[in-house]
Amino acid sequence: MYEVTVEAGFSSGHYLRNYRGKCENPHGHNYKVQVTLLGQSLDEAGLLLDFKLLKQVMRPVIDYLDHQMMNDLPPFTEINPSAENLARYFYDETNKQLSDMTTGRVTVKDCTIYETDTTTATYYE
Repeated sequence: MYEVTVEAGFSSGHYLRNYRGKCENPHGHNYKVQVTLLGQSLDEAGLLLDFKLLKQVMRPVIDYLDHQMMNDLPPFTEINPSAENLARYFYDETNKQLSDMTTGRVTVKDCTIYETDTTTATYYE
């Protein structure tokens, strides 16, 4: 098996519903997101996926969230924009694009959201 990982950043605001504490109030983070891909075979260039292409796959998701109040954006109007839910959102959105792009040869292994330098949440299946 092969793995490749790309990291990107974005800044967004959020607040947590049904939560008691400071995070129930609107606040922001400078997030980092790491997406790791997995696959058994390489392409004709010897790559699982070009890093540049993975960054392009992540870009629409980042652009959608960057400098926004996430609670105002679907699906976070319905679910809390917690680090855990953000990790799953990135996982699902990048996996959809990769499935089309690579006809299933490459999938997302996991996605990690850094809410701060010392706090992370990871989603995988």
